[in-house]
Amino acid sequence: MTDNVEAKTSEQASSAEQSEGKKVPITLTPAALEAARAALAKRGTPGAAIRLGIRGGGCSGFNYVIEYEDDEPRSRDRVFETEGVRIVVDKKSLIYLMGTVLDFEKTLMKQGFKFRNPNEASSCSCGTSFTVK
Repeated sequence: MTDNVEAKTSEQASSAEQSEGKKVPITLTPAALEAARAALAKRGTPGAAIRLGIRGGGCSGFNYVIEYEDDEPRSRDRVFETEGVRIVVDKKSLIYLMGTVLDFEKTLMKQGFKFRNPNEASSCSCGTSFTVK
C-alpha cells in the first residue's frame, strides 16, 4: 500500500506554515531554486546540498556564506529541503538567518544569490557584509 502525498510548491508550503503560526526558517524563491539546481548539476553533484551560513568579518561585522556540502550534515546542523534542493545551516548561523529569503538576481552588472534577511540592521555597499538587529 502506498500513500499519496501531494507535493507543494515553496510558496504553498510557506503560506501553510505561516498560517499555522510556524516561522519559516529560510525560503528560496523560484529563481534561487533554479540557480541552485543548475549549479549542482553543472558541478556534477545533484544530490549534494547547499550550505548557508554567516561568518564574522567584512566591513559591517558578518559575511554571508554559500558553499557546496558534499558530506553528511554535522550533528548540530539543520537540514531543509525545498523542491528537491537540500539546504544545510548550522544552528548558530540559523539564529541570524531565521526568516531569510534567498533569491537569485541577474542584472547587466552582476548575477548571484541575494539574501533578503529581516534580521539585518544595516549592510555595506558591497552587499555581502551586514550587521544584525
